[in-house]
Amino acid sequence: MEIQLKSKITCPKCGFKETETMPEDSCQYFYECQNCGELMKPKQGDCCVFCSYGSVKCPPVQKEGNCCQ
Repeated sequence: MEIQLKSKITCPKCGFKETETMPEDSCQYFYECQNCGELMKPKQGDCCVFCSYGSVKCPPVQKEGNCCQ
Protein backbone atom coordinates (compact mmCIF):
# COMPACT_ATOMS: atom_id res chain seq x y z
CA MET A 1 0.00 0.00 0.00
CA GLU A 2 1.33 3.42 -0.94
CA ILE A 3 1.50 5.90 1.93
CA GLN A 4 -0.23 9.21 1.23
CA LEU A 5 1.61 12.27 2.54
CA LYS A 6 -0.93 14.95 1.62
CA SER A 7 -4.07 15.53 3.66
CA LYS A 8 -6.73 18.23 3.46
CA ILE A 9 -7.15 19.53 6.99
CA THR A 10 -10.44 21.24 7.88
CA CYS A 11 -10.74 23.78 10.70
CA PRO A 12 -13.52 22.81 13.13
CA LYS A 13 -14.11 26.49 13.96
CA CYS A 14 -14.43 28.18 10.55
CA GLY A 15 -14.47 25.27 8.08
CA PHE A 16 -11.41 26.50 6.15
CA LYS A 17 -9.62 23.69 4.27
CA GLU A 18 -5.91 23.56 3.51
CA THR A 19 -3.90 20.77 1.90
CA GLU A 20 -0.76 20.03 3.91
CA THR A 21 2.12 17.58 3.74
CA MET A 22 2.21 15.34 6.80
CA PRO A 23 5.42 14.27 8.56
CA GLU A 24 6.29 10.69 7.53
CA ASP A 25 7.53 9.37 10.86
CA SER A 26 5.76 11.35 13.57
CA CYS A 27 2.46 12.79 14.69
CA GLN A 28 1.62 16.48 14.43
CA TYR A 29 -0.03 17.49 17.67
CA PHE A 30 -0.90 21.12 16.86
CA TYR A 31 -1.98 22.96 13.74
CA GLU A 32 -2.94 26.62 13.40
CA CYS A 33 -5.73 27.46 10.96
CA GLN A 34 -4.43 29.74 8.21
CA ASN A 35 -7.81 31.53 8.08
CA CYS A 36 -9.01 32.16 11.64
CA GLY A 37 -5.94 31.31 13.75
CA GLU A 38 -7.65 28.49 15.69
CA LEU A 39 -5.05 26.21 17.30
CA MET A 40 -6.24 22.68 16.60
CA LYS A 41 -5.34 19.76 18.86
CA PRO A 42 -6.20 16.08 18.33
CA LYS A 43 -9.62 14.90 19.47
CA GLN A 44 -9.61 12.52 22.40
CA GLY A 45 -8.46 9.08 21.22
CA ASP A 46 -6.64 10.41 18.13
CA CYS A 47 -2.86 10.67 17.87
CA CYS A 48 -2.62 13.84 15.78
CA VAL A 49 -4.52 16.68 14.09
CA PHE A 50 -4.53 14.85 10.74
CA CYS A 51 -6.31 11.85 12.27
CA SER A 52 -8.88 14.22 13.79
CA TYR A 53 -9.39 16.85 11.07
CA GLY A 54 -7.64 15.57 7.93
CA SER A 55 -8.97 13.82 4.86
CA VAL A 56 -6.19 11.21 5.24
CA LYS A 57 -4.88 9.64 8.46
CA CYS A 58 -1.23 10.27 9.37
CA PRO A 59 1.50 8.07 7.79
CA PRO A 60 2.24 6.09 11.00
CA VAL A 61 -1.46 5.11 11.22
CA GLN A 62 -1.51 4.28 7.50
CA LYS A 63 1.56 2.02 7.97
CA GLU A 64 0.88 0.41 11.34
CA GLY A 65 -2.85 0.89 11.93
CA ASN A 66 -2.04 2.72 15.14
CA CYS A 67 0.34 5.41 16.26
CA CYS A 68 2.28 6.84 19.16
CA GLN A 69 1.92 3.65 21.18
